[in-house]
Amino acid sequence: MTILATAGWEDYELIDTGDGYRLERFGKYTVARPDPQIIWHQHLSKSEWLKADAIFAKDPTNTSAQAKEKWQNRNHVPDKWLMKYKNLSFYAELSPFKHTGVFPEQHLQWDFIEEKIKQEKRQLTILNLFAYTGIASLVAAEAGAKVTHVDASRPTIGWARENQTASKLTDKPIRWILDDAVKFVEREIKRGIRYDGIIMDPPVYGHGPNGEKWHFATSFPYLLSLCQKVLSEKPVFVLVNAYAISASSLMLENTLQDFAKNLGGTIEVGELVLEEKQNKRLLSTGIFGRWSQK
Repeated sequence: MTILATAGWEDYELIDTGDGYRLERFGKYTVARPDPQIIWHQHLSKSEWLKADAIFAKDPTNTSAQAKEKWQNRNHVPDKWLMKYKNLSFYAELSPFKHTGVFPEQHLQWDFIEEKIKQEKRQLTILNLFAYTGIASLVAAEAGAKVTHVDASRPTIGWARENQTASKLTDKPIRWILDDAVKFVEREIKRGIRYDGIIMDPPVYGHGPNGEKWHFATSFPYLLSLCQKVLSEKPVFVLVNAYAISASSLMLENTLQDFAKNLGGTIEVGELVLEEKQNKRLLSTGIFGRWSQK
């Protein structure tokens, strides 16, 4: 198993972790948000944590047992702000679900996608399922691929298209598809459409735009079997990221071995990890599995 660990990049750093929270910098703003796996203690002082521009927590003035966590915007953090990675620009924002729309550990996967596309001497077709705010789609398009971006959320696709404009990639061939991932791939098989690379970030549970139900334990193996049928004659890679899955990366390894038994190539699995800026502690954020022909 592989640990893909990152200390961040110019526009992101993990400052500290502890006592159920992580303290991070996204661009010029620092945020503190909960992470239930962080059962160890913070290294930095409370005064340093209180400097965060926004914290995801219950309103301290609301003593109701039903009070929900939400962003406490302390220093006029805007509704959205630009971040950069290499040649790309994209928006972060304080979403109602404690996320910012940017998963910084994924930059190691963005590098993988870019490398695999650029080493080919042909234009690849890439399918990005559960594609969220579309940074991986932009990486693939900027590297020269034709991209099909599929997500079940209309607002999220709108966010991804704003990222495309911010990155000045509106002339790149990206299809934006609002659809259920499974239903879409089933139709692509019937249409005879094939892809050289597939990216996916499946959730534990989810719903398609027409109420389709997604349950990782049963839906993921079926989707992967469909992806076998939608691969081109010369596929290059398949990349799976999984968050909040109560299983190890061995699950992805075993499943990808079934997937790739007639394809050859290599399989790599492991954890995506963030490294604290000062104390170098590692924080696991999810598991991944990837198959590649080379």
